[in-house]
Amino acid sequence: MKTILVPVGSSKNAKSHLQYAVDFAQAFGAKVYVVQIYNVYTKAGTMIKVDHILERESQAFLEAHIASINTRGVEVVAKTFKGKLIDTLEKVCNALDVDLIILEPRTNSIKDEVYLGKTSGKIIKRTQIPALIVPEGYVYKPIVKILLAVKSAIIRKEGVLKPLQSIKNQFKAVVNILLVKTSYHIEADFKLNDDLVGMITNTTVAESPSTFQAVLEHYKSNSPDLLCVVRRKRGFFTKLWENDTILKKDFHSSTLPVLVLSGLK
Repeated sequence: MKTILVPVGSSKNAKSHLQYAVDFAQAFGAKVYVVQIYNVYTKAGTMIKVDHILERESQAFLEAHIASINTRGVEVVAKTFKGKLIDTLEKVCNALDVDLIILEPRTNSIKDEVYLGKTSGKIIKRTQIPALIVPEGYVYKPIVKILLAVKSAIIRKEGVLKPLQSIKNQFKAVVNILLVKTSYHIEADFKLNDDLVGMITNTTVAESPSTFQAVLEHYKSNSPDLLCVVRRKRGFFTKLWENDTILKKDFHSSTLPVLVLSGLK
């Protein structure tokens, strides 16, 4: 894992979040890009050119933001971009060869009941970029135990497990898998390929209506430092993704980081 991207909003948690990202990056010897994406909506007849003003102010804000934390010798670069959030973010990640996005749950929302705000929710829901969601105020610590929760272990995409493998290798972490047997289960869903077999220490099979429900029932007994789930069109966050905003009452494991892999298929 060589390149990490951290989108910055206006939350009160932004400083501690960036510190976590830098501490995490230091363990990997990774470079960190701290970015803001802005868009300009101008009214008809407006003569004032505001693009360069927003870009300058955004760049100055990011540089001050970086200066407020201990960068621990990690290379941290401030970047500002103009455009629509998701399209621009995907282009930036491709151009910078980003391995992982580290997200705040709420980059702008101030509502206490919110787990994922609209901005973070959009990034998780509408992109295929691997992302690590870090709880507010969470202090970096090495990852000792990981819980991977899936209802199908069929893997067709090359490299999809790379972020998980990198974290496991770096921290010498134990990876346990929770295989969720739903009413749509087929036998092939639980056949682990060689990459997974070589990664997993313990396997638990749970019958449940959804991966989400199974995680709520089993993650505490596993005591993981990291929960790992997979993006699917009808997967883990289905219940939560009806809207971009996700409430804490609907996601009780908001006290540990969540690694979201791109779809396996």
